[in-house]
Amino acid sequence: MQTDQNNPARNDSTTYDLVTIGSGSAARAAANEARRLGKTVAMIEHGAAGGTCLNVGCVPSKFLIAAAAARFSAQHSRFAGIETSASGANLGLLVDDKDRMIGGFREAFHVKGPIEAGIDVLRGTASFAASESADFVELTVSKPDEEAVRVRAGQVLIATGAAPFIPDIAGLGDVEVLTSSSAMALDRVPASLLVIGGNAIGLEQAQLFSRLGAKVTVVEVAPRIAPFEDPAISTALMLALSEEGIEFRTGANLTRVEAQDGGVRATIAIGDDTYQLSAEKLLMATGRRPVTGDLELEMVGVQTGPRGEVPVDEYLRTANPRIWAAGDVTGLAQLVYVASEQGTTAAHNALTGDLRALDYTTLPRVTFTSPEVAAVGMTPAQAQAAKIPYEVREFPVSFVLRAIVARHASGLIKLVSNRETDKILGVHMVGEAAGEVIAAATYVLSAGFTVTQLATLWSPYFTMAESLKNVAKAAPVSQG
Repeated sequence: MQTDQNNPARNDSTTYDLVTIGSGSAARAAANEARRLGKTVAMIEHGAAGGTCLNVGCVPSKFLIAAAAARFSAQHSRFAGIETSASGANLGLLVDDKDRMIGGFREAFHVKGPIEAGIDVLRGTASFAASESADFVELTVSKPDEEAVRVRAGQVLIATGAAPFIPDIAGLGDVEVLTSSSAMALDRVPASLLVIGGNAIGLEQAQLFSRLGAKVTVVEVAPRIAPFEDPAISTALMLALSEEGIEFRTGANLTRVEAQDGGVRATIAIGDDTYQLSAEKLLMATGRRPVTGDLELEMVGVQTGPRGEVPVDEYLRTANPRIWAAGDVTGLAQLVYVASEQGTTAAHNALTGDLRALDYTTLPRVTFTSPEVAAVGMTPAQAQAAKIPYEVREFPVSFVLRAIVARHASGLIKLVSNRETDKILGVHMVGEAAGEVIAAATYVLSAGFTVTQLATLWSPYFTMAESLKNVAKAAPVSQG
């Protein structure tokens, strides 16, 4: 165990102030907050240090997305007089490069980092055990072929994250199934790829492999891709991705999968019609479910929800007053920055008694396709459901000067406001650098700006962020 002047040597009878189950974004943020408060803390981890985002989530996907974008750009010169070309992608070398980068991050920030911060890292699988006292929680840490050890904690944070969810589809157990995690470890670009799921992860993976050279088809059960976005945003995104050669089947239900020579064949139902689609590889991007199966939560009086999530109150406290949860395992927004803030907040609440709650009203989200999709605040449908009188303004990205000269002019920005008070309720965008624009929109919503205030703000010329001012100056196109 690590020691320093603020984190004294511990022995088998020591009770940690805080123990996190997991070492990802939520757990590490919680551990850092505990050390800032001068508390003793341990993280229990059975897998790769650093959690989903570092190892199989945001970091590797954004690296590969950037690499695929570089190849696509080389294949499609946007300017007269500039000749570019690209050969085939050597996915094996690209994945090795990705793994080296992640390994460096893991060693620096998630192996050496905790040691330097005075955080103990215990390797093994954690489960709750019956405690002999109400003053602490007991955990068992198990490793194969080794005797399990007991750990005691005054407070425990469950931060076990989520894992890809594979639905029960006939024949699925008889074929090779890729998830977003395993797809990013392939050593060769498949000739064709069938992606089941047209939300953020499925769309990012679909475009990534399409730009690396695969023929990609996306199947989505909802009537449109990106089904949680505004319909106009979904339509604009589908048009842009279709122009790159990605095919879509929406309102489609996967009913059966079977192996065939050189790949898989999937049967889908669209209304009363049935179709068969063939591909070399099948990628299931049907969502992620919280990981709680090995925790023995019944030992501490904590029940899981219908999707396996650990229910928490506004302070991230479970049904057991000494047990908290943060990150994807809570079933709330599965975003790394949410996990990090929840981890910090949960640790603060657990260790100080000064209860704080997070405000998710202006929580932004980004899908890293090209063009990007990003949003913050209400859609028109949500405003209508909340019985708020609203109006909508729209501005095409093709009218934004920066997008025009850079030849990235596809997309749309949409602003929703209160028709009576002029207060901005939401901003939604599909277009180049949409994530950066929505970051600015998040600050605008958080400050309570009106449309008039946004329209009269100074904005730097020839930036994508100028689209925020442009849409605020536009006339309403609809209201409710």
